Amino acid sequence: MSSYLAQEVHLARRHEEILSQRSALLQQMETYLGDKKTKKTWQTQAADAARRRNAALLNTLYWASVKESLPNWEEFLLGRAEYPIGIKKLKTTKQNISYPEEDSQKQIL
Repeated sequence: MSSYLAQEVHLARRHEEILSQRSALLQQMETYLGDKKTKKTWQTQAADAARRRNAALLNTLYWASVKESLPNWEEFLLGRAEYPIGIKKLKTTKQNISYPEEDSQKQIL
């Protein structure tokens, strides 16, 4: 009978150990999830700030490039200068144009 009582006491102590371990793990999990949520919030805020900063920079750089190239385009639009960016006219030749009728005839031959 005493062996059953000793086993019962041992199991009760083991049960208490398991419950305390469970409580500690739950606390760790709550802390981890809270930290993870805080980190995600911080990352979202940082990404939003970076997105706004990049949009502002792009907008500023766009208008700066427009102001910089405006005199060249004015000369071009007034007919006083060539293309300001150096765009070359594409010469249309038979070599760079593909006609579907010719292609199908080549395949038949």
